[in-house]
Amino acid sequence: MKVAYVTWDGWDDEREVMLAAWLGADIEGAPVRWDDPHVDWSSFDAAVVRSTWDYVHRRDEFTAWARRAGAATRLLNPATVLTWNTDKTYLRDLGVPIVPTHWSSIDLPVWDEYVVKPAISAGARDTIRTGDRQQAEAFAVELESQGRTIMVQPYLETVEHEGELSLIYFGGQFSHAVRRNAMLAHDMRDGVAGNGKFTLRDPDEDQFELAERVLGQVAEELLYARVDVVRMPDGEPVLIELELTEPYLYLKAEFDAPDMFAKALADLLG
Repeated sequence: MKVAYVTWDGWDDEREVMLAAWLGADIEGAPVRWDDPHVDWSSFDAAVVRSTWDYVHRRDEFTAWARRAGAATRLLNPATVLTWNTDKTYLRDLGVPIVPTHWSSIDLPVWDEYVVKPAISAGARDTIRTGDRQQAEAFAVELESQGRTIMVQPYLETVEHEGELSLIYFGGQFSHAVRRNAMLAHDMRDGVAGNGKFTLRDPDEDQFELAERVLGQVAEELLYARVDVVRMPDGEPVLIELELTEPYLYLKAEFDAPDMFAKALADLLG
């Protein structure tokens, strides 16, 4: 089988290990830029979206591409999932505990620190963290003036000492989890490179149960998923984000992860 590894021209340190694992599963992988106008997507048995990390300020173009590619070949994850998942307003639809979120610049709650970001973003682009309520409100107004939906959340101190936990799934099966150290500085408007420091970690039972509940809300068949959770000050695990579009998968943290991904892909393609 010939499968497109959908990527961009920038950094991606998981590409080679992924392609090697695919080859071991008799899948010929070819790195292809998502926005290359010369690609014939119908020439592939499938296209797997991976490091398309330049789509954020071109989301309409990206989702239109996903629909075209999905009509020409099997797109993983599907175009409907990518369209839904690239706008974080999906968090309102899942019916699971999430980080408290205010969706307007008006009447901000009183919190010690604020995180303000647009609903369509990645890598902490156009995001600030501040203890100044007026600054938070002003930045939220600025984003809204650009026609962007905004999210205002409290900065959780638990992130500093416990970190975020990312649970990674392939073909609906749990693969591994990593603890990610806090990486949010006070002004991230230009975004960040990389994913900070991380360590392999076993999820606690309540964190695992939350991740399973989150994935149970998605009807479509998924090749990959990353569920990011954090604890509230009272200890309750809550969802930060459900990454179904182009998540970094921490493949180097778990020896068997690349092969598990390749097997999930082979099983989906039959």
